[in-house]
Amino acid sequence: MAELAIETEKLVKTYGRNRGLTGLDLRVEPGEVYGFLGPNGAGKSTTIRLLLDLIRPTSGRVSVLGADPRRAGVALRRRVGYLAGDFVVDGRQTARELLTYLGNLRGGVPRARIEELADRLDLDLGRRIKGLSKGNRQKVGVVQAFMHEPELLILDEPTSGLDPFLQQEFLSLVREARADGRTVFMSSHVMSEVQQTADRVGIIREGRLVTVARVEELREQAVRKVEIHFADPVTETEFSVLPGVSEVTVTGTTLRCRLEGRADALVKAAAGHTVVGLLSEEPDLEEIFFGYYAREEDTRVAA
Repeated sequence: MAELAIETEKLVKTYGRNRGLTGLDLRVEPGEVYGFLGPNGAGKSTTIRLLLDLIRPTSGRVSVLGADPRRAGVALRRRVGYLAGDFVVDGRQTARELLTYLGNLRGGVPRARIEELADRLDLDLGRRIKGLSKGNRQKVGVVQAFMHEPELLILDEPTSGLDPFLQQEFLSLVREARADGRTVFMSSHVMSEVQQTADRVGIIREGRLVTVARVEELREQAVRKVEIHFADPVTETEFSVLPGVSEVTVTGTTLRCRLEGRADALVKAAAGHTVVGLLSEEPDLEEIFFGYYAREEDTRVAA
């Protein structure tokens, strides 16, 4: 069985009386894109810093590519690409000088590889870092993370400052990494990024994972808006008693409702009439995310 790309066990990080993580158990499979979601303060950046040994855990265990980040040192870092949401480096060098230097630290990166990535991101390698805008500095960060084709990419809010066109180019790089069998662990507030690329999503709240699921599974569990047009009028009563169906309204021959979970009962009930048209509005990951948080909050209040 292949080694996990990332594994944490009962991981705890405290800051004085405050807890950043409260027993995090994380499993990231090799070759997958794992979306790591949560609001500000949930523990996303703390988790990433622990994975990179930028900070040390209070207790618990961390494994990255089968190694302890604290003990594996430089050898492990050469196998990892990291990008923070605000890429900050010494501004006196040109982008080319910096990337060449970082490439050499990682065992050498062909100049053609750096040039190719710079071209894709429309990055001028001849300009000094201090003269670049935030968006262009972030392009430098993207290049340095991907250029040595690492086994594992750890990306913390990676498209901060990039315009929409370059965000799409970044997502292409993520998909290419996955196609090559590499692993991507990506924290993001841009739900569309995760929706377009992730195999699985972990949602973190107050330092603990509250759910882990494939994106398709989250969609199946989510609430959808459904509109059905019939040839003849129907009654609200017939449909409002169906499992998973709520907020039923009927206007003339048009029925509108919200559907949570499987559509089987609703489809079978509709099939008892002549259906002229049906529209099901698929939720995006943002709706799923906030819907899940709302349900979690209701559960906490009830407890």
